[in-house]
Amino acid sequence: MYGHGHTPRTPEAERSRRWFMNKALLAGGVAAVATMTGCSSGSSDTASSASSSGAPGGAPSGMPSGGPGGGGGGGMGPGAEQVKYADVVGVTTDGKVVEDLYTIHSTDVSTDSLVKAAQAFLDGLSATERKSCVFDIDADEWTAWSNVDGYDRKGVRMGDMTEKKQNLGYALLGEALSADGLTQTRGIMKLNAFLGDSNGGNQKTLTEGHYFFTFMGTPSTTKPWGFQYEGHHVAINYFVLGDQVVMTPTFMGSEPTTGTYKGEKITLFKPETTAGLAMIRSLTAAQLKKAVSSQPNGNEDMKAGAGQDNLKLAYEGLQCSGLTSAQKQKLLDLAGVYIGYMSEGHAEVKLAEVEKHLDDTYFYWMGETEDDSAFYYRIHSPVVLIEYDAQAPLFYKGDSTASASASASADSNGGGPGGGMGMGGGTPSQEHIHTIIRTPNGGDYGVDLLKLHLENDH
Repeated sequence: MYGHGHTPRTPEAERSRRWFMNKALLAGGVAAVATMTGCSSGSSDTASSASSSGAPGGAPSGMPSGGPGGGGGGGMGPGAEQVKYADVVGVTTDGKVVEDLYTIHSTDVSTDSLVKAAQAFLDGLSATERKSCVFDIDADEWTAWSNVDGYDRKGVRMGDMTEKKQNLGYALLGEALSADGLTQTRGIMKLNAFLGDSNGGNQKTLTEGHYFFTFMGTPSTTKPWGFQYEGHHVAINYFVLGDQVVMTPTFMGSEPTTGTYKGEKITLFKPETTAGLAMIRSLTAAQLKKAVSSQPNGNEDMKAGAGQDNLKLAYEGLQCSGLTSAQKQKLLDLAGVYIGYMSEGHAEVKLAEVEKHLDDTYFYWMGETEDDSAFYYRIHSPVVLIEYDAQAPLFYKGDSTASASASASADSNGGGPGGGMGMGGGTPSQEHIHTIIRTPNGGDYGVDLLKLHLENDH
């Protein structure tokens, strides 16, 4: 069922980033790419319709400055790969779900303040705003998220709300996330605006305000509900049932990962980078042979991005049952960085779940291991999938400084004092990082918990 006057969104089929790049280059070089991406100076929202350049079915108009997740795992949004909510199986190793991983139980971590914050936010909206952002608990809107800037989103947009309403939204995020999680999310939003300023400004999608709230169900301490907070380089899916919380899939990324915006120096993904290096450097030569791929990392290695809700992904790398206690702790520390972006009590519950399956966890690495290396790694177990992917900067190259009113405009070659639009050169770096965390075997979006709830209570 789809209530509140909504019908399920079916995004149009989209082509890959390379298809758009090649088409644009054939049409007129880098300037054409800038036009198609919506990242050229003076662009207002998304770019000209891709259908005008021959994309079958008419792809979404904005091509991401963030780029796809790789391997079909990010792209222009879920598009034709979107899995309907009713068909979500979850990430599996072979298409078969491992049963009895999740149960309905009390965690003894209250969600009362979270529910109150969500109710306060919704109560602060106008009737029109509320209607635009509230869906049924089993709506396909859950799986329609994307990490790209020009993706056509539903919901209520932060930049269109009053400051009072925005503050209620941030208060909700503050209850749902840890302090680190809120800082990370706000940092991503600010560097999104920084990227827009570095490319001349006047781009609606590259601002702090182009982020959207949607709600599935009605906030309650007993009935299932959830919300989605989504925009360029961040997509948080947050499911709540009683005092149980599922915060997956959650995508976080940034290009660039460092910058000074409105006088604030922002550096993102250092914990993810340094904890990953600490883990790989703790391995013995024999362990490294199993953990490290014989192939170098590519530009887009992420597998579990948008549209990949039923991904089949075999275990690869080093099985962690043979790790020393010190190595196991480093792995937990690494997983804890990602899990730690949710509120503290619920993060502890999730980390305990991950630790329970530690012997069935695999660690996989692609690339070099120097402090400044661009690399990919994966943590994969029956109950958690984490990916870190350093990619080539697509549209940023500069001095990591921008003001709130940066006037630097990019010419067709990507110059300009504020950084400017660049083609990235195809070389991955730590200035463009994508990450994702998922709960395999039907855990994402609280799908398995909702099924159990409906079976047992209704």
